[in-house]
Amino acid sequence: MLYVAKRLNPMQNQTRRGFRDRDFIRTKEGFFFCVVGPYHPQDRVISYLKYVPAKTGKWKDTNTHYRRVMQSYTIPSLLETFNLLQTKHPQYLFSSEIYNITMTAVPHNHIVQHYKPEEELAQILRTTKKDLLQEKLAKFVIFLSEKSKIPKSNFGVTGSILLNIHDPKFSDIDLTIYGQQNSLKLKKTLTQTVLEPDSPTKRFEGFILNEWCRKKAQRSLLSFEDAKRIYQRKWNIGLFEGALFSIHPVKLESELTEKYGDKTFYPLSQVAIRAVVADAKENLFLPCVYKVRDVEVIEGAREGLGILEVVSYESLYDSLAEKGEPVVVKGKLEHVVDNRNGKEYYRVLVGSPEGKGEEYIKLA
Repeated sequence: MLYVAKRLNPMQNQTRRGFRDRDFIRTKEGFFFCVVGPYHPQDRVISYLKYVPAKTGKWKDTNTHYRRVMQSYTIPSLLETFNLLQTKHPQYLFSSEIYNITMTAVPHNHIVQHYKPEEELAQILRTTKKDLLQEKLAKFVIFLSEKSKIPKSNFGVTGSILLNIHDPKFSDIDLTIYGQQNSLKLKKTLTQTVLEPDSPTKRFEGFILNEWCRKKAQRSLLSFEDAKRIYQRKWNIGLFEGALFSIHPVKLESELTEKYGDKTFYPLSQVAIRAVVADAKENLFLPCVYKVRDVEVIEGAREGLGILEVVSYESLYDSLAEKGEPVVVKGKLEHVVDNRNGKEYYRVLVGSPEGKGEEYIKLA
């Protein structure tokens, strides 16, 4: 890699900038964890293990090779990381009394570095010493910023480029966009620009589209046609001058309406439902939330007649359904208690460890 960014103390500026979705953290062992969502306990960061040091590996920096532990963004792959940590590094497994499940979360005192996408992107844009992928990344961000009128400071870069372990021959461009209004504006802009004949941004088609759909279907209960319908709604995955890209909307701290511990979630059973989306304002972010109405339980326990929302921690299902559209959902039924006011309701969670990769959201 040609460019190595200056790294900051991991706990610096935490009152101004908390741990956001798609940030990365490095532990004392050299493990890279990807931050999940905006809600975290006071003393640790909910995240999943993605890269670990290795004797050989496709990803590397100037001194170390890395192998990817999280092979695919699926629950079975996530559970494999649980097994690895349980055997040798149980300090990274966390039994949450709020979510009532075991998850991976890094204690603050094990964090060596906090990687922030917007800071890394700013450094890359400033430097004159970029490799070919960093050059394309810079060009992509400038293109998106000019088209959308969103300042470049509202973008970030995540994934292997953020960690400076990428390889220009095969690595993707993974961006973040910060703020609700910026995310909506970028969605509108990108949806329009891919239709322009001379645009450097393209949708998947042909072999690439078929491979994307095949892999999604292979790793889930989705059919090839289900996967194809999902991609039709995907505004944030495509090609820029031939390079694969993804864009991940992330809320700012000022836009969050709750914090970790405000609600407690009690697992009940696996269910399948039919429902109509009542509100899809939160369908861009992680967790992705669909408010629902006219719910019919078609499989599993019948106590979920008060289901008010469907929530997914799998980015596959973001931006899928809009208000008024019918969906079929399979997931974990949870009883939710709002500790702020005592209100109770039910939700269906898609992407739970208990679901073992068999949960989904489909357009009906």
